[in-house]
Amino acid sequence: MPFIRARAQFQSCSGLIKRVADFIALMKPRVMLLAVFTAFVGLMIAPVHLHLLFGCIAILAISAGAGAAGVLNMWYDADIDAVMTRTARRPIPRGKVSRADALRFGLLLAGGAVAVLAVATNVVAAALLAFTIFFYVVVYTVWLKRRTPLNIVIGGAAGALPPMIGWACATGHVALAPFVLFLIIFLWTPPHFWALSLDRADEYRRAGVPMLPTVEGRGATTRQILMYCALLVPTSVLPWALGFAGAIYGVVVLVCGAILLTLALRLDDRDKADGGAAHRLFTFSIFYLFVLFAALLASHNADRSAVARHAAPTAAPSVQRQIPPNPARTRPAGDSVHTEAC
Repeated sequence: MPFIRARAQFQSCSGLIKRVADFIALMKPRVMLLAVFTAFVGLMIAPVHLHLLFGCIAILAISAGAGAAGVLNMWYDADIDAVMTRTARRPIPRGKVSRADALRFGLLLAGGAVAVLAVATNVVAAALLAFTIFFYVVVYTVWLKRRTPLNIVIGGAAGALPPMIGWACATGHVALAPFVLFLIIFLWTPPHFWALSLDRADEYRRAGVPMLPTVEGRGATTRQILMYCALLVPTSVLPWALGFAGAIYGVVVLVCGAILLTLALRLDDRDKADGGAAHRLFTFSIFYLFVLFAALLASHNADRSAVARHAAPTAAPSVQRQIPPNPARTRPAGDSVHTEAC
């Protein structure tokens, strides 16, 4: 009997772990990690830094918000996920999580993330997070994705907002520096996803999703990818040109930009345009964005005074949550001691 009870408890625990893993999978953790990393960089390069505890809470709230957007996206797209090879193994198509449970989980996660961010930082950051979730779920997933090949172009704004959220967590407003980071991700998104869709055109066509390759064809898609890469590379130089990124970033952006353009040009060459070329561009685009933001994070300490010069809000700043002065929580922008966020 003790053996039977122990076995039953083990099976129950194993089932619970699998259940938790399915709900985590709904949050699109791989996609979420890159978005959260860009938010972390936005938080860290801001001229005012949160105390370690508040910074960690902010990053966790942003992670939960990004995860909530992924859950609600899977809830709505369960029907098309089931007919695409790339997405058929997701929890809802496999019957591991019901659509009703996914909806409840996504809404609870979204509401909790926004509320926690408002309490831990300020209303501006929380409002930006709420708008990001709304834009990704309602504007992109519900409205644009199944109606227009511009779905990725317009919907990409949601994925470009995390650096602005991170900056706002520390400062309570937005500024030129995070807006430039927004532009970089906004221009990066179409070539990144179109490179993926070139390999998956048949799947998107079968699912009825009007991605650019299924509507305009391969030639038009490769030309659009090249155009966006040509806009992305000089835009990526702006943090260095405007003075809120140092020499490390400058070297990285020039090298990576040259590689990205080379891959896009090879994709546009009809003799070389194959699945391998599209996959190489897609893979490198992930590396490109990660390395750019990592280089920006690595070089920002040497140029903190330059960041402060560009930190003037683009609009009247909102009033942050008032907290009694506590030297352990915040430090002036010019303080020589840097308290990391997380």
